[in-house]
Formats: sequence, C-alpha cells, structure tokens
Amino acid sequence: MTNPEIGTKSNEVRAWVERVVIPTYEPGKPEKNPMFLEKRVYQGSSGSVYPHPVIEKLSDVKVDKEWLACWLENEYVKIMILPELGGRVQMAYDKIKQRHFVYYNQVIKPALVGLTGPWISGGIEFNWPQHHRPGTWDPVDYRIEEHTDGSKTVWCSEIERMYRTKGMAGFRLYPQASFLEINVRLYNRTPQPQTFLWWANPAVAVNDDYQSVFPPDVHAVFDHGRRDVSRFPIATGTYYKVDYSAGVDISRYRNIPVPTSYMAVESKYEFLGGYEHDTQGGMLHVANRHVSTGKKQWTWGHGDFGKAWDRNLTDCDGPYIELMCGVYCDNQPDFSWLMPYEEKSFTQYFMPYRDIGVVKNATREAMVNLEFLDGHALVRAFTTGRFPGSHVILDIGGVTVLDRQVDLHPATSFRESVAVDPAIPHHDFKVSVVTDEGRVLVSWRPETNYDRPIPEPAKAAKDPSEIASAEQLFLTGQHLEQYRHATFDPEDYYREAIKRDPGDIRCNNALGLRSLRKGCFAEAAEFFRVAVATLTDRNPNPYDGEPLFNLGMALRYQDRDDEAFDLFYKAVWNAAWMDAGYFQLARIAAGRRSWAEALDLVNRSLARNTGGRQALHLKAVILRNLGMMVEFESLIKASLECDSFQYGLVYEGSIAGLDTEPIEYFKSRDFAEYALDYYWAGQYDEAIALLDIAVRTGHPCLPLLHYWKGWILAKKGGSEKALEAFRFAETLSPDYCFPNQLEAVPALGLAMKMKLTW
Repeated sequence: MTNPEIGTKSNEVRAWVERVVIPTYEPGKPEKNPMFLEKRVYQGSSGSVYPHPVIEKLSDVKVDKEWLACWLENEYVKIMILPELGGRVQMAYDKIKQRHFVYYNQVIKPALVGLTGPWISGGIEFNWPQHHRPGTWDPVDYRIEEHTDGSKTVWCSEIERMYRTKGMAGFRLYPQASFLEINVRLYNRTPQPQTFLWWANPAVAVNDDYQSVFPPDVHAVFDHGRRDVSRFPIATGTYYKVDYSAGVDISRYRNIPVPTSYMAVESKYEFLGGYEHDTQGGMLHVANRHVSTGKKQWTWGHGDFGKAWDRNLTDCDGPYIELMCGVYCDNQPDFSWLMPYEEKSFTQYFMPYRDIGVVKNATREAMVNLEFLDGHALVRAFTTGRFPGSHVILDIGGVTVLDRQVDLHPATSFRESVAVDPAIPHHDFKVSVVTDEGRVLVSWRPETNYDRPIPEPAKAAKDPSEIASAEQLFLTGQHLEQYRHATFDPEDYYREAIKRDPGDIRCNNALGLRSLRKGCFAEAAEFFRVAVATLTDRNPNPYDGEPLFNLGMALRYQDRDDEAFDLFYKAVWNAAWMDAGYFQLARIAAGRRSWAEALDLVNRSLARNTGGRQALHLKAVILRNLGMMVEFESLIKASLECDSFQYGLVYEGSIAGLDTEPIEYFKSRDFAEYALDYYWAGQYDEAIALLDIAVRTGHPCLPLLHYWKGWILAKKGGSEKALEAFRFAETLSPDYCFPNQLEAVPALGLAMKMKLTW
C-alpha cells in the first residue's frame, strides 16, 4: 500500500492511477438464475434485485488482491478511490493530524448484508438509486480531469442496471484546501419517470470517546420509514426496544447498546459530522441544506452483537459507525423523482477538522464552536483553506468583546476563552469568522427553541376500500410506488379509484405507466387513451400533456410512429413536456431522414433542456448527416468536456474521423445503451456497429446483444441476417443474462416468432 504521508507542494494537487494490493476475502460465484425478491423488505423498501445476480457465498480465505486505485493528494489530505468497487472512497487521510478522517478498513472483507449480497464497511459508499447500492460490487468507468485553477477531479460513472439511470461522481481536490468536493450528476436516460435516492455513507472509526455531531437545532430523530421517533440528543423513551427513560445521550457511541439508526427530523444547518474527544479529531460533511436534507447515524451497537459484526467486517480496524448524508431525501426509504431525460446535480463536501470540539455551525470553508464553562465563553474556530489576516469575533448583544486577527489555515486552529457574565442569555452571543476583506466565512448564535414537540411516527396505509376519495387513493398509490413498498401494491389503490370513476386521469395514467414498465404496451396504451379522453373531453388543449406523451411512447414500442408523432406534437403544447416531446419527435424525424426537420426539433428540445445527454448525441448525428462538420466538431468537443462518458458522442467522433479516443479504449459495459439510442433514431447501421463493439469489450448479458442485433437487422429488411443473429444468440450461455430493458420485449418476441420458421 502507498504511504499516505507522501508530501506534496503547497500549491499542488496530484492525481494518478495505480494498482494497489489489498488483502481480500473474495465473494463466491453469483447465482446464475435470476432472483426477484420484490416482497423482501430491505431498508424499508422493496429488496428487489433483478436484473442483478445474487451472491450467497463468501470465501473465508484471505488473499492479496490487486485493485485499481485512483489517487488524489494535496498538502493536507490524501484520497483513494476504487472504481472496481463502485467508485467508493476507500481511504481519506488527514496528513496534518496524521489520522484517517473516514474509517479506513485495510481489508476487503464482505458480509452478506448488501442488496445483492456482498457489502463492505469503511470509506465513503455512495448509495443510489436505493440503499444499499445494487452495484456496490460492480466496476464503474473512470477518468481524471485537470482544471485551470490547479484542482483535479477523478470522475466515476455508470448506467445502473435496475432503472437505467446514469450516475456520475466527480471527486475534486483544490490546492491549499483540505476538503474533498464531490460533484454528483444523476440523469434519467429513459422516457418514463424514475425514482431514486442518494445517500453518501461515510464510515468513521469510533471508541468510547466518540460523539456524533448533529446540528444544534436537531431535537428529534426518526427510524427507517418514520416508524418510530425519539428525542435527540437526550433520548427519554423506548427506542429500538431499549429503555432510555433515564435520559441518555444517544449522540455518544458508547450509549447505544444495539443496532440502531436515526435520522434528523429537520434542520436549518448544512453540516453533519463526528468527533473523537480523546484525539481531538473529527470529520464533517457540508452541503446545501435545501437539497441535502438527510442526516443519519447508523451503528451496530456498543454491545457484544455489534462487536461481533465489527469482527465480521474487518480483521484489525475495530468498530465504526456511519454518518450518512442524504440528498433529495431525508429518510430511508425516501425517494424523489427524476423525470424523463432530467438531470439533477449537487455538490457535497467532506473534510477533516481538529481541536475545536462539537461544531455548532459549518460551511465548506470554516467551522465554529461556542461553549460556556465556569463563567467563560470558549470560542473555537477552524478553516479548510488559507485565510491570512482573518478575524475571529465574539459579539454579546451586538457589542464586540473579542476581535482577534489570525492567519487561519488547515494546519492550525483557534481556541480562546473569554470571561463573561453567566447571567447573560446564551442567545445574545454570536461568534463569527470573517476574512480580512469582510466576508463572513461562518457564524453562529445559540438556539433558543429547544422544547419543540416531537412529531408523530408515520401510519401504515389504509386498505383501498377504507379510503374515501379518489384523490387519496391516487396519492396513496403514488406514495407506495415512489417508495418502492415491498408489501403493499399500488395498483390496488389505482384500480379502486377507476372502479369508482373509470375516467380518472391520474390513476389511468399511473396504471398505464405500470403496464408500460412491464412491457405490456397495448394494455398501457388503453389506459393512456382513457386518460387522454377524459383530459380532452371539454378542452382539446389540456392543462397537462403527460398522458399524451405516454400514449405516444406506448405506440412507439408497437412501431406505430406516425400515430406517436401526432401525439408528441400535441404533448409539447405543454411546457413540462417540451424537451421530452421534441426529443422524441426529433428521433422519429431522424429515422425518416428528414434531417433539417430533425435539427429544428432537437434544437427545440435542447432549448428546454440544455444538458439533455441523448439530445446532444442525436444532434451530433443530425449535424454529421447534414454535413455541418464545423458545428459537429464544436458540439462533440464542448459536450465531452462537460461529460467525457457520453459514449454516443465518442463513437460519433470516431466514425467521423475526429481526433478523439477510440471507442474501444473505454471498454464500458454501457455501450449497449448507446446502441439503443441509435436504434430509436432509426440509425440502424450505427446501432449494429456499436453492439458489435459491446460484444467485443464485454457485457453482462451477451445473448441479448445478438437478439437486439437480429431485431435491428430485421428492421433494415435483412430477414436472413436477422435469423442468423437469432440462431447465434441461442447458442450462447444464458447464465447471468437477465433482460430488463423494454427494448428486449419486441426483440425477444420477434426471435420467438421467427424461430417458428427455423
């Protein structure tokens, strides 16, 4: 293993890739037959895993194994990322304090607690589109990017297999700054709404002196699914079957005897962290509180059971807890929506800190603590960057009683004690860190409202027959669907609503989407037609275009593009469906070789969604076919600078002879998705060629690639070649080939139909 204390220059960030040897207990061979597990309850939602294979065995023999590691380092911190293990942060080292500020498990020792089986403790794991991440044991694509300000980013990217959403995480270090910045982009590549959650799960090593650092306004915490609630930090009731009635501080690891989760009910602060009181070192997470609402602690517990699990997951690195940071969610399960072709992006910061105790407020640049002891105010401050000549200020009732000018930087901290009148209310105090130019880096005034009532736990859904209104039937069904409930079926609620009102727009649309996701295209179309009929009964220009768009998609899957074209055009009368609708229109126009029309349509889509990855790819195809090569090259360059994992654009550059890396260089398992993008735009030759590349570079579902090839060849009119592709696909091993793309339905259906003629 590389020595984490290797030095760097003060204005330098290093980024490199190397193989590292990590002692590893290998997982067993995955089960070759699919498992579905829809009714399994996992982290409060469905434990469905398909199309991932399940691993049910682990080796108890440790071997030295080489792993590919991406490294980032500056003068303050050193970070190791493992793209072959889902792009997790394996090590984050504070070079000043000479401690790992996240839990560094020096062995890869999985236990069967993950969604698909093996899961390891330590580092920072990124859980999406649900918890724990289905692809936690899968490799991701990676690149290193250098920036003009001297910072460097390691990008990791994948198209996850369950819902076909694309996730990217960019790990960035800056010169002279001690925080790790993580820029995340989540993109829905499908024409259906998809649900997701995102939790970054940093683990931290703990001992009896460890305390979780939640914001000072957190007065209550929820269990998973809001099933139970407790006061915080002093629990006073029964929580996880433990009697805390004496009043127990559950922010202290040593006080929690059993496996326990808790999630902050609400907070106006932007940080979460933890602190070792004995070593005076800690870790903080900071993010925009308006989107990063989730703040959670998990522990196996301080008792014998927890210590046994610690031994299960490491050989020598002891106990840990997880301090989880949720974005677009504040509970587990707590899913949000990604609409068709929508991207959500956000930034998270992780940083070490030291010497200042339990932080009361923090930004990515600075943090403060203010405590009161024996007639003194204890003022503490720490910064993650260099701020020479800064001021640490203490005000009491608007009067400055301390203004100390200091050179703050990550290798130092500020600590001072000020004598004060104990009778002064704490809320009259305010501590601030201000730059020499007058910019406030952070400030804090003690909270006053500590006695807020705690909320009620969530209640289970009623039986459909017990719900009075169609409105509540729809909302209950949508909630169950959005939260991927394992035991309640949302269709029961939608069907109860249309039994009472057959024309109900939202419930017919919801049932249509559920049928569409199952590949029942004709059935889906009938539900959508009912919704459209109700929607346009009085007004042919409806307020909502979603059922029109969805009906168009159901018809596209049935090769009824002319009808779909008219519906998409009607859907774009509504602003919410302009980018998705115009994109589908542009795809159909491209398939007709109506290039000028297609360019106009794709530009209209991009005007509404400038970051639409597939629309940018389609525009490149159109520009190439129009011979507009200057615009084509400019688009390729600008788009790949934004996202170098757009393999459709990489392929476009290679077939046009641009000076780009050859598509085979990437060896991504995502190529098939980009081949299907070509299919939907009627570019069959390119789709087949990219499928051939996917075959050569590796794909978990090899027979399906040949079935798709045969399907597309049949579209071109090559029945004999299609039959040949289908016959070859049938000779391949079906092990681990678990189709879940809607495009597999017509492809396999055609293969079965043609097989009758073999």
